[in-house]
Amino acid sequence: MSGSTTYDTPEAAMRTALPVDAGRDLLDRPSASFLAEDNIAPRESINPQLQSSMNTSGNFPSDTSNTSRSELHGYPEKIPVKTPGKPRTLLLILFGISIVIVVVLLVVLPVYFTVIKPKLHQNSQADSIPAPASITTPASDNGPDTNVPNSLPTTGGDGSTIIKDDGSTFTYKNAFGGFWVSDPSDPFNNNARPNSWTPPLNQSWTWGKDRVYGVNLGGLFVLEPFIVPALFQKYPEAVDEWTLSTLMRADTANGGINQLEDHYNTFITEEDIAEIAGAGLNWIRLPVPFWAIETWPGEPFLAQTSWKYIERLLGWCRKYGLRVMLDLHTIPGSQNGYNHSGKLGRPNFLNGVMGIANAQRALEYIRVFTEFITQNQYKDVVPAFGIVNEALLSTIGRSQLTSFYLQAHTMIRGITGVGQGNGPYISIHDGFSGLSSWEGFLAGSDRIILDTHPYFAFDGSPALSPIDTGTGDNAGGDWPTNACNRWAAGFNESRSNFGVTVAGEFSNGINDCGLFLKGTSGASVSYGGNCDDWQDSSKWSDGTKAGLLKFAMASMDAFGDWFFWTWKIGNSTAGIVESPLWSYQLGLQNGWIPIDPRTALGTCASLGVSGPEFNGNFQSWQTGGLGAGTIAPSSTSSFPWPPATISNAGAAGSQLPTYTPTGTVVTLAPPTLTASATASIDVGNGWFDSQDTSGAPTPVAGCTYPDSWNAIDVAVPPVCS
Repeated sequence: MSGSTTYDTPEAAMRTALPVDAGRDLLDRPSASFLAEDNIAPRESINPQLQSSMNTSGNFPSDTSNTSRSELHGYPEKIPVKTPGKPRTLLLILFGISIVIVVVLLVVLPVYFTVIKPKLHQNSQADSIPAPASITTPASDNGPDTNVPNSLPTTGGDGSTIIKDDGSTFTYKNAFGGFWVSDPSDPFNNNARPNSWTPPLNQSWTWGKDRVYGVNLGGLFVLEPFIVPALFQKYPEAVDEWTLSTLMRADTANGGINQLEDHYNTFITEEDIAEIAGAGLNWIRLPVPFWAIETWPGEPFLAQTSWKYIERLLGWCRKYGLRVMLDLHTIPGSQNGYNHSGKLGRPNFLNGVMGIANAQRALEYIRVFTEFITQNQYKDVVPAFGIVNEALLSTIGRSQLTSFYLQAHTMIRGITGVGQGNGPYISIHDGFSGLSSWEGFLAGSDRIILDTHPYFAFDGSPALSPIDTGTGDNAGGDWPTNACNRWAAGFNESRSNFGVTVAGEFSNGINDCGLFLKGTSGASVSYGGNCDDWQDSSKWSDGTKAGLLKFAMASMDAFGDWFFWTWKIGNSTAGIVESPLWSYQLGLQNGWIPIDPRTALGTCASLGVSGPEFNGNFQSWQTGGLGAGTIAPSSTSSFPWPPATISNAGAAGSQLPTYTPTGTVVTLAPPTLTASATASIDVGNGWFDSQDTSGAPTPVAGCTYPDSWNAIDVAVPPVCS
């Protein structure tokens, strides 16, 4: 898997940030490691001496890759050099001209910024698109005020001061040419970029050329025991967010269910988002729950509260130039029965008596999120949308899941339109069936991403091969090579045979050790050693850290486009992170995650792993070009909606309970701007497509429905559709 841009340095140098000024060629936007070119050397070295002399001072980036400094900041491309011996007359002329220029600027600029620009800005705002007639919006405050007075700086780079919502400050650290933008008079400004090799939000992302270096924000809006262990240790009977919410609601003396809002507000802060940008990363995958929109009777989740914090986080991502893949992580009835689907148990999505009814609700929530993120204010910040996380294909069935994906694709593109720039890419998970099984899926569809979650931790092996093999070239033992051999070829083949393919989740978990990693019930682990060795990173040797670093880099290079799971693991009640293999932030701070993700490029080639390459060019329809949205009728007719059969239902699909589309649509509220913002700013109304006026699913009057979260092999109610 040799790459066109690779790095050959000692392991210690790999943990050192690249210098901003150490050669423009090192800061050019890199081609993917899977882009092999015969005329390019397979490896490109980094000078460790240059790394150690990195300049981290100054408020603005010294390099902006493909975009010139003059384009980004108004800086001249070349600084004039003083030449001795010029005639005095020439100097006087130049002095006089400069006086005239200063006078003109003093007169013209105030007129422009106080009269002309506001008028132009007001005229540029589009009329708000009316929402469907039957709509309600959650009546809740939209979170902390994210605007600051106009007199404060609106942009800055490395070393600049960030003023937070509460007035406190921190210093922005970004050695990679990134800069933030936050202008109260232009709150939807998309000029920011996280680093010099990533295009700003207001420029196009090119799949196959630009590389995804991303992290998940797991455990923030969809709670998992191993990510936020202290909350689950407080309630030992809790096994998932369903039971945690139930127990919290009963514990009013300690804050009740509002403890979850405290978590939303504090677990991930603006400093985290700034740190992610400063780490050379450029994407965030953001798991969100359906109960950000609403809950139905009997569901204990905290409804509608998380949305204002989701919206705040999207604002932070905009500020620091980070793109977001929104991921609908929970589905009514559960799509896989895992604790991170909302409720531990058996999946009732496209499975069991309520399988179709739950899918109807899922489509509605996909619709609501799509309408919001397709608005002009958000389409550049959220250019990808994962519509169902980890649907359990082995239980649901490939035909049934394909029917759902096709129906969701049709609905989404009916809202957004077809082709590049019209709404987000649609990300689907492989259902744990492997990348190759999706070859040729829905040819002619419009911008679908295949997402897979490659983990060593859950393969059931004892994982006893040593990773502490020193800090030299053999760091990591067999683990780095195993990562390249297991994954690199499959990802490149999937890009050729399916289209855009990403690792939506992966980790440094070489084993399944970690507090609550496999649930709170004490499920047995497959690791053949002592898990205590892996739950306190302060005890790890330099050799262990070097081995994990090499393993992480091999994984990153093998995937090409990736999101690490996850950015942050919270402390347990012991005051430490007890699942350290899963924390990007902790690894970044302690040396087992590369400070510059680009240093991973070429790792597999350096280990002698070769295989099929991808040339970086997708078929036109796969990225929204010619032929997009032209799925063959033979494909669509093979996967009707709803499916003709549902597993574990005991009846044909046509006889199963369904809802009627006559309910009131719940939309997602736009942000509330402060008085300091111009009144003419269009914040949107949460609904992109004014022609999308159909109702939301609601129970059919007079029908009796079984428990939608526990309807496997129960009796089918009569005449209920």
